Amino acid sequence: MFNKQTFIALFSLLAFFQVSSASAGSDTYKKADSDKTLETAQAFLWAAGSGDMKKLDALMTDDFVWHNEGDSSIPWIGNWEGKNIVFDSFLPHFGAGLKVTSWSTDYSFANGDQAVFMGTMSAIANESGKDTGKFSWAVRVQVEDGKVKNWNWFEDSYAVSKAFHGEN
Repeated sequence: MFNKQTFIALFSLLAFFQVSSASAGSDTYKKADSDKTLETAQAFLWAAGSGDMKKLDALMTDDFVWHNEGDSSIPWIGNWEGKNIVFDSFLPHFGAGLKVTSWSTDYSFANGDQAVFMGTMSAIANESGKDTGKFSWAVRVQVEDGKVKNWNWFEDSYAVSKAFHGEN
């Protein structure tokens, strides 16, 4: 016959295996989800970098948000909410303001619906003609139902601001 301590030990062991099993299944699901997130985010990054606006449009949710940190006196810095605002306002401001002269994506990873890319770049501010020099960038991307919902861009905004304002 089982005594109370044996019963508790067996029940605890069974509960442990069920939690471990559920957790392992959850990790497998999360890995598959992370892989899809990274694939979607990479496609978006390449579409943006190559100027493929049709692909970019197809990969954005309608309520997409593009957020750039930095000097608010620069026309493309800030929150750009909605696919139409991004295409009609943000992208023309960015394109008119900055010409990317070098680009590398050095790291990428995903966890669930979030992906992160990091690299280096340099650019020339079109109005001043000043070079930013090489600087680091990172972007955090949220993917929802196979489309990009949020794009949160981080860069050396001091270098970009100095070039934009024509400072050495």
